Amino acid sequence: MSFINTVAPRALPGLMAGAMLLAVPATAFAQDGRIDVVDTGDTAWLLAASALVLIAAIPGIALFNAGRIDARNVLSVLFQPLAIVAAVSLAWIAAGYTVAFGDVTRGWLGSGNAWMLISLGNVREGVNVPESAFAFYQVLVAGLAASLLCGAWAGRARFGWAVAFASLWSIVAYAPVAHWLRGGGWLSASVGTLDFAGGLTMATCAGVSAIVAAMLVGRRRAETAEPGFSASVSLLGAGLAWIGWLGLAGGAALAANDDAASVLINTHAAACAGGLGWLALDRFRRGGKPGAADFASGLLAGLAAILAGALYVSPGAAMVIGLAGTLAARAARALLRRFTAIDDTLDVFALFGASGAAGSIMLGLFLSPGLGGVGYDTGMTMIAQLLAQVIGVGIVAVWSIFVTAILAIMVSMLVPMRVGEDAEAEGLDVASHGDHA
Repeated sequence: MSFINTVAPRALPGLMAGAMLLAVPATAFAQDGRIDVVDTGDTAWLLAASALVLIAAIPGIALFNAGRIDARNVLSVLFQPLAIVAAVSLAWIAAGYTVAFGDVTRGWLGSGNAWMLISLGNVREGVNVPESAFAFYQVLVAGLAASLLCGAWAGRARFGWAVAFASLWSIVAYAPVAHWLRGGGWLSASVGTLDFAGGLTMATCAGVSAIVAAMLVGRRRAETAEPGFSASVSLLGAGLAWIGWLGLAGGAALAANDDAASVLINTHAAACAGGLGWLALDRFRRGGKPGAADFASGLLAGLAAILAGALYVSPGAAMVIGLAGTLAARAARALLRRFTAIDDTLDVFALFGASGAAGSIMLGLFLSPGLGGVGYDTGMTMIAQLLAQVIGVGIVAVWSIFVTAILAIMVSMLVPMRVGEDAEAEGLDVASHGDHA
């Protein structure tokens, strides 16, 4: 009796707690992160890759652009990408992520299950990483994509317009394309278009949008189109972007495994081929000295070209694709400057849009096992895959043109698109930000 009187009161709370746990439905444990199993190595790699993506945008692309703009606009070219990445990150947490990577419904837009990231699964379906890590990676990729736009209107667009436009663009233009190609949407599921790490989703979409924005903003005044600030700064930025691009491409594997290693090799090979290819073309065509800014441009063209097929092709094919990216970028830049009045200040369309599209189309060829690729999906042939890639490029381009034009004009009704003539002549560093670089 003494045993019962002594022990029972102490055991009673534990027995009651156990009874309450047994009464709770088993499904209540489904959202308990302690029960879901994630691979810590894969998660660590994805988080590290996400940080590298941020390095690609800032300081990478920001410095690459700053070195090629005139000295009066260096600060503005550095400042805009930082502000845009911050604004796009908030926009994607609020709505962009669920539009791109929410539950697939009819394949056009993701469902609203993850708006404000309020209903993330503990583990992203189909992989072994937390959905929070996946979401963080995608938010930063969206920020990088939007930061590419800055080079198109450098030196003449208003700061407020640029940030507002880029933020809306990331949700209305970029996020649907991301869903179509990388979120289980109709373009990948029905047409068969492939885009592993963003050759279409990021590079082509941003490049085409940039040229539309540049056309709407208008050309620079002749007296303000001065030489670049510093080739050294541009080269440093390209080097940082090179490092960050490895995280962008390798992180898309969503695992620390042989796929990620293959992606890194291919991405690195394409960058090397693109940079050295640009120098070789300058040497053979003009007999000129190797230029640091030209090498930097070739690096980024090669990196943009390999994104779509980084997982699917061999290293040898990656070298060819990187070189093709350089050829496409040089051709696009020459055609724009010679035959159009569009002032894409820092060649965003050429370096990213044209090279990304070229690499995406060439993926259809180098996917062949005979050329070292991983092979075609069931029911697909080389011709069918090439056609699917061409259709993907066309649809992304048309969508980007249409949405960019509407958004740019809409935002300009609230915030003027371009600074005044006096501000442009003085330089945006002083006129818009009250300071020098």
